[in-house]
Amino acid sequence: MPTASDTSSSARDKRPTKAQISWLTRGLEEPGGKLPLFTTEGQRVNDRMVRSCLDHGWAEPWFENPLKPNWLVCKITDQGRAVLNGSNTS
Repeated sequence: MPTASDTSSSARDKRPTKAQISWLTRGLEEPGGKLPLFTTEGQRVNDRMVRSCLDHGWAEPWFENPLKPNWLVCKITDQGRAVLNGSNTS
């Protein structure tokens, strides 16, 4: 019988969305794995998506931005790289 924790998070919850994959992938070729603050269209990256990646361990805060202290400057983690390798099976 499943426990409460089993039903609250499914395997699907542990896979990144297309937006998360796109964002994390951009960190693969940046020095130190830096993740972008802006989309390829010049829009600011969605904070909820960034926080979700942080919560899953796919990204981590890198340093504080003194000019914009409320912006999260992040880098991809080894776990983020691993989830991308598992996501790029198509």
